[in-house]
Amino acid sequence: MHIREKISPVFRAFSSRNYRLFFAGQGISLIGTWMTQTAVIWLVYSLTNSALLLGVVGFAQQLPNFLLSPFAGVLVDRLNRHRILIVTQILSMIQSLILAALAFSGTIHIWHIIVLSIFQGCVNAIDMPTRQTFVVELVERRENLSNAIALNSSVFSGARLIGPAIAGLVIASVGASTCFLIDGVSYIAVIAGLLAMRIRPRKIDPIASSDTILHRLKEGFDYAFGFPPIRSILLLIGLVSLVGMPYTVLAPIFATNILHGGPQTLGFLMASSGLGALISAVYLSSRSTIVGLGRIIAIAPSVFGAALIVFALSKVLWLSLIAMFVLGGSLILQSTSSNTILQTIVEEDKRGRVLSLFTIAFISMATFGNLFAGSLASRIGAPYTLVISGVICIAASIYFSRQFPSLREIVLPIYDRMGLLTEHH
Repeated sequence: MHIREKISPVFRAFSSRNYRLFFAGQGISLIGTWMTQTAVIWLVYSLTNSALLLGVVGFAQQLPNFLLSPFAGVLVDRLNRHRILIVTQILSMIQSLILAALAFSGTIHIWHIIVLSIFQGCVNAIDMPTRQTFVVELVERRENLSNAIALNSSVFSGARLIGPAIAGLVIASVGASTCFLIDGVSYIAVIAGLLAMRIRPRKIDPIASSDTILHRLKEGFDYAFGFPPIRSILLLIGLVSLVGMPYTVLAPIFATNILHGGPQTLGFLMASSGLGALISAVYLSSRSTIVGLGRIIAIAPSVFGAALIVFALSKVLWLSLIAMFVLGGSLILQSTSSNTILQTIVEEDKRGRVLSLFTIAFISMATFGNLFAGSLASRIGAPYTLVISGVICIAASIYFSRQFPSLREIVLPIYDRMGLLTEHH
């Protein structure tokens, strides 16, 4: 029996061997990555007891994304994405092992964490748009692209569920340094998967004499912000990331000062958010069509904003866990749906540049959000900071919903040309 006949529709992208290798390697490596994410914020708060420095560390890691991602998008459209990913994964492994060595030796200071965060941010600025666009080369059938993107979110969310939970136990028993070591070793899996792939050479148009990096960068900006559906999706997710995403760096404050817990409590909070994200990602991967994702993008920020307010005001663990579950689920609904629609409607020769802007909107805008939220929380408190963030997310959702009918009229003809509309739709 052919492999495509054996695979459930939920996992139809697994019919591509390269995608199976990518998925398996990422699944192992991302667990280590989330262990490090949790260990770093706990270590920073343990060393400094400062909400501001939590924001500074988040800012240090994400600032390079904001500055370098547009240029990385140009490179991703011009260079071999497979080779780029191998290099970025090796560099990420080195960063984690250095962090582990410093932590094990007992010589680690806050400036070490900030410098290594900046280094990792530079690597991520290239890695993230490359990873997003590389999925297109991994799936053999274009109709499986949306499933592959949703499965990517599933493995990310699954790691987000497992990684922090393991990290909480590891930190409590043997310390944060072991989390960094596990993360460094976990990169072996994704590097091995990448090396085992058989990738067909991608056709790249020759570079014209006037085709400078700045020219191609401007071309990407003009295209993305001149096309209303792409512009609206990027602006919405950028705003939600700016004001909403910092809940992750403020989580240690809620775990210790408000819920009166320790590293296990932080692990449970992050794992609850990961569980919500995982369930949302599985739901999206089970969908048979891209049609309808626009409504999800419109509604999800309101749900996210309401959950932020509940989490900010909660004084009991069970309610905080429910709020974190909804936060993770609604965030993945918006981000994965946005990614899927962008990957579907974007022109192929501009894919890297548009996805680099998506990376800036979803990941890098949290750069400024982390710094602002950390500063604001040190003045008015973490709960009030997140209440303000929740209100802004709800307002943005309402504004996008009012634009939605006109955006839908632009996108549906594109779906129709691609054969994605059935008679029912």
